[in-house]
Amino acid sequence: MKVKEIVFMVEEDPEGGYTARALGCSIFTDAETIGELKENIKDAIKCHFDRDEEVPAIVRLHIVKEEIFAYA
Repeated sequence: MKVKEIVFMVEEDPEGGYTARALGCSIFTDAETIGELKENIKDAIKCHFDRDEEVPAIVRLHIVKEEIFAYA
């Protein structure tokens, strides 16, 4: 059965750049910029699925940004 979409959890890496982890699939990649990350995600998806027909039509990025501030 073909999956219609795949969701990636994208986080800023403490050492710089970004990491992306697919939810429900064992796909992981990283990059220095969001643009590079999108290209790396496309490559990782292509490697993960055996046939082009299995590749999801929609790739959703859930970008998580952690921010800390002082309450005073």
